[in-house]
Amino acid sequence: MVSRADTPSSTPTKKPVIETKQSVVIRFAGDSGDGMQLTGTEFTRAVAIAGNDIATFPDYPAEIRAPVGTLAGVSGYQLHFSSENIHTPGDAPDVLVVMNPAALKRSLAELPRGGMIIANSDAFTDQNLAKVGYAANPLEDGSLDGYRLFAVAMEAHCKNALAGLEGVGFKEISRSKNMWALGLMYWLFNRPVDKQLEWLTDKFKKSPAILEANLRVFKAGYAFGDTVELFHETYQVESAPMEAGTYRNVMGNQMTALGLATAAVKAGVPMFFGAYPITPASDVLHNIAKFKSYGVTTFQAEDEIAAICSAIGAAFGGVLGVTVTSGPGFALKLEAMGLAVMMELPLVIIDVQRAGPSTGLPTKTEQSDLLQALYGRNGESPLPVLAAQSPVDCFTTAIEAVRMATRYMTPIVVLTDGYIANGAEPWKLPDVEKDIAPIEVKFRTDPNGYQVYARDPQTLARAWVKPGTPKLEHRVGGLEKDFLTGMVSYDNVNHQKMVDVRADKVLRIRQDLPPSVVEGAQDGDLLVIGWGGTYGALKQSVQRMASAGKKIGHLHLRWLNPLPADLERVFARFKKVIVCELNGTSKSGGQLWRHLRAELLVPALYYTKVQGTPFTTAELTAAFEAVLRGEPAPSSLKV
Repeated sequence: MVSRADTPSSTPTKKPVIETKQSVVIRFAGDSGDGMQLTGTEFTRAVAIAGNDIATFPDYPAEIRAPVGTLAGVSGYQLHFSSENIHTPGDAPDVLVVMNPAALKRSLAELPRGGMIIANSDAFTDQNLAKVGYAANPLEDGSLDGYRLFAVAMEAHCKNALAGLEGVGFKEISRSKNMWALGLMYWLFNRPVDKQLEWLTDKFKKSPAILEANLRVFKAGYAFGDTVELFHETYQVESAPMEAGTYRNVMGNQMTALGLATAAVKAGVPMFFGAYPITPASDVLHNIAKFKSYGVTTFQAEDEIAAICSAIGAAFGGVLGVTVTSGPGFALKLEAMGLAVMMELPLVIIDVQRAGPSTGLPTKTEQSDLLQALYGRNGESPLPVLAAQSPVDCFTTAIEAVRMATRYMTPIVVLTDGYIANGAEPWKLPDVEKDIAPIEVKFRTDPNGYQVYARDPQTLARAWVKPGTPKLEHRVGGLEKDFLTGMVSYDNVNHQKMVDVRADKVLRIRQDLPPSVVEGAQDGDLLVIGWGGTYGALKQSVQRMASAGKKIGHLHLRWLNPLPADLERVFARFKKVIVCELNGTSKSGGQLWRHLRAELLVPALYYTKVQGTPFTTAELTAAFEAVLRGEPAPSSLKV
């Protein structure tokens, strides 16, 4: 079924029916210059204001500026909003808004039959069709007959809306179609426009012509839906039940930065943030630079090595040292991490993982840096490693990392990933005084009996001493240190003692970890293990199977080194264990799977995926059902 509306008709004789939906998944897709990220972000803000639960998945092209109209240049933004609690951005879109043939071709395979397509018909020119291999126009050749297709000349409508406005040419008209599409979506999903108009007015208040252009096309898109007899129904998604409070729509990188700044305040110690820009971690640097008034100093270094070394120097100087990067930058930092291990200084290293190896797929998500974080240094240099599981959880994880780094005087690795870094969800603002405990930081000032590597009997942490503290001068560096004095030592027995105590110190973090929490069945046929950004998909899949009567539980690990002390007891309550992660291969298994087998000898199964995209609940559910039937988990690879 094809509906066209290249020119407005008279007011319809019958208003569209309002259909109530429990949840909707929308994907906006177009060229990287079509403003799809802005469109998705703004519509996300609209549904958040309406009180819906939300989850998003921005999907950026890997090339900075791919050729216009090509598959490599497609930029997408998927939004799942619901009147119930949700945990993923949705397996597949219900509504696909596409700005050109490339966007349609890239996304069509994921749109179920019967789904809605709203296409900018002006972009379906012979030239653009040829770029992506369409022999005929899919809007006209019947190939989309199984979908609800609405072909709309968006650029023509923008041109009409902007007619007579001075200072607006072809370039501005072409760029404005995303705001026209946003207006149409506001109408289609019955969203009030007042807040959006206020936002536009504030954003473009210094550019009256641009402001007027955006207001006109947004209103024109809304009016198009309201006055053209094209859609037979509109949709309403009621607000979700949420705990009373003040909420913000937040993204993972934003929450990592906010968590770090909050930790600095809670510790009462200034923070130094040394970083070198790299996708998809750069936004942490951009966001934390806003917290200068809260004692955070940011330094954009000339390279990754300088970034981490500056943070180590800051930690030696008595402030909280932090650095952020992604996989390739993490590899460059490894030697300096060994230095931080030897010096035993509190340092937080954040790795926002992306698909590799090498440059890999720099804008796509993956969990492939776990083994690098655990073992990727010369010598015996163990580090604590923990992982955030959602955009909101990045806040809590960053605070916990600072707390443990200062308590145990150790560098510590925090793993996030591109999916949660750029994803968004609602966050209930905490009571900072009641909900976030202070971080106790002590600097030694008493010289009586001071030895550089004398240790706290509970944590094995050495004392943190600021340089220049009278009579507490001490020596640091990368050479092995004497077990007490900190002087350079080449003694073989001393080296054994220092290697052992550094490893034991990391293991002692277990004493501060809470008991492992299994969601779903507490014992039974299958335990699903995950870590990091796979949390939402695993949780939703397990909930779906539990509602069908399956005895299945879900354990999501935050601490990957040290592993929680009670894991073996938890595993013993289930007949089978399967580890799911976005790394590894279908034949060699995943990285956490290898780690668990090495540490605990657990006979676990595995399910892996390395396609630059998150798990879907459908593929996970199919894998779990196969395992429960006694069959091998199917490969995630689709050919």
